[in-house]
Amino acid sequence: MAGDERAMTPDILCIGSVLWDIIGRSPSSMRLGADVPGRITRLPGGVAMNIAMTLARFGLTPAILTAIGRDAEGDELIAACARLGLRVDHAYRSDDLPTDRYMAVEGANGLIAAIADAHSLEAAGDKILAPLADGALGTVAAPWPGLIALDGNLTEALLSRIADSPLFAAADLRVAPASPGKAERLRPLMRHPRATLYVNLEEANLLTQGCAETAAEAAEALLLRGAARVLVTHGGQPCAEGTQGAGVITATPPQVMVARVTGAGDTFMAAHIVAERQGAPRAEALARAIHAAAIYVSGDIGT
Repeated sequence: MAGDERAMTPDILCIGSVLWDIIGRSPSSMRLGADVPGRITRLPGGVAMNIAMTLARFGLTPAILTAIGRDAEGDELIAACARLGLRVDHAYRSDDLPTDRYMAVEGANGLIAAIADAHSLEAAGDKILAPLADGALGTVAAPWPGLIALDGNLTEALLSRIADSPLFAAADLRVAPASPGKAERLRPLMRHPRATLYVNLEEANLLTQGCAETAAEAAEALLLRGAARVLVTHGGQPCAEGTQGAGVITATPPQVMVARVTGAGDTFMAAHIVAERQGAPRAEALARAIHAAAIYVSGDIGT
């Protein structure tokens, strides 16, 4: 590979949803049917996007593999990604699929409701993976050998193919569900020998069909189901990291005032990836991840 090509090689691939987040936030506690004052923002979002933005803040160069429409919203999103230091030259641009969107309402008592419209990403299917096969980022004979952050907004069929694909055989694969409603899509990836799953307690219980009450119990259950490595969060309660053959360790997040929740799990995952890339041992990497997530939910760093 020539020097210029090496210079352009991304540090990590972020595969999955890149869309517009439309978030309504209120400082009031909310219940079903509440009508309260607040702020509504539109920001680049999606699991893959949130992870990529956090990685870029830590100084890495992520490349995004996703589907973005050739509509006005898509052009704005591409421009926003470029301004944030994210490589978008490998993104699939669709002529007939609109740019995806996510809408959420948050109150002082947390996430009230959310709707993810990632239908274009699902419809694009394996077209978003073309750069991993056509030589741009890898081939079957020489698969991508580095970090990949993969989110659960892909279809279950595509995630199942990824679990067995030679294109992902050499990757350090980091996997996050898009939401509890999509957590079970990740089950095929539990058999991937190089996959690390980042889930919350609810998602872990869905994957194991269990009823663990702590992150440590859930991590143990996932390892028993064959997962190579897992990280399980539980809001402000102790979180856990479990590795086959090395057991489970835990750490407790610092207590902070919660100003926002959307994107917290993605920040946790990105911070953990960066810590490990810098050589941090597992306990330190876990501590750095929960610290970054705590700072994020407190609102002390920007989106």
